[in-house]
Amino acid sequence: MPDPDLIHITKLAEMYRRLGERYGFPQWRSHGDAVDELVMTILSQNTSDVNTGRAFASLKAAFPGWQAVVDAPTEAVIEAIRSGGLANQKAPRIQNALRRILAERGAFDLDWLAELPVGEARAWLTQFDGVGNKTASIVLLFSLHRPAFPVDTHVQRVCRRVGVAPANASADRVMATVEELAPAEWYYPLHINLIRHGREMCKARNPRCEKCVLNEICAWYRA
Repeated sequence: MPDPDLIHITKLAEMYRRLGERYGFPQWRSHGDAVDELVMTILSQNTSDVNTGRAFASLKAAFPGWQAVVDAPTEAVIEAIRSGGLANQKAPRIQNALRRILAERGAFDLDWLAELPVGEARAWLTQFDGVGNKTASIVLLFSLHRPAFPVDTHVQRVCRRVGVAPANASADRVMATVEELAPAEWYYPLHINLIRHGREMCKARNPRCEKCVLNEICAWYRA
């Protein structure tokens, strides 16, 4: 029988190549301060990029710094981020994360995580309520240029349909599969391209399979 790992590696490499030829190979660029990225990623959960940006800008405008956010009544933080949705959940999560960062590190700073192995850094971040592997990996990859592969619904859907990961694989399983099989320099362009492909082509409903550059290698399409 064919080696399943070899099949997955081959599909992953071909997916990387085809998506790169279609959309280009985005070069890593810093998304800014890691604490900012953590807060923004918490705000991004279950909402659009537009709402995330609006809520983050509102939060920054309402408070002069992270200490002010920590010290503020939770209701004030809720009001500041209301445009991002689920503010009642996100406000205490943001405040609690900031409090723990300050208590454990003495400053609102996460740059030190870049010196840790990725697994340790991700484990430290995921101790916070509302911070899972996706959020932690976004902070590590986008702000700290560490080899972590974030998996959102688009990335998970495309990888499962193509057959890079099992059809029922969780987001964490997809993350582990890609991190095991792909070279680290693929993580950023592959993540960006998979999100774009999931939004534009491999949609949850009515995917545009006939025009998809992956259809020749896609297990879901071939089935």
